[in-house]
Amino acid sequence: MSAINREQVAHLAELAHIEMTEEELARVAGELDLIVSSVASVSQAAGPDVPATSHPLPLQNVFREDVVGETLTQEEALSNAPDSQDGKFRVPAILDGE
Repeated sequence: MSAINREQVAHLAELAHIEMTEEELARVAGELDLIVSSVASVSQAAGPDVPATSHPLPLQNVFREDVVGETLTQEEALSNAPDSQDGKFRVPAILDGE
């Protein structure tokens, strides 16, 4: 027995204000029935002894200590900049006075 039939698809199409031909109703009913039966078969395979998962591989967060390392001085950071002003990078304006 089909889980989804042509009449159910026609009813849903009417509720959604979607015009469908008889061919479309029959095709969509078959496609939806296949989807429902596929979900049912997966549901049968996943029994109470199979734990639910959100990802196929186990994941873990990797954290490192937040330690201050060697940093550049302001002069070193600006040494290769094409242009600087008042100790800051100077870049071309991209907006028209906004």
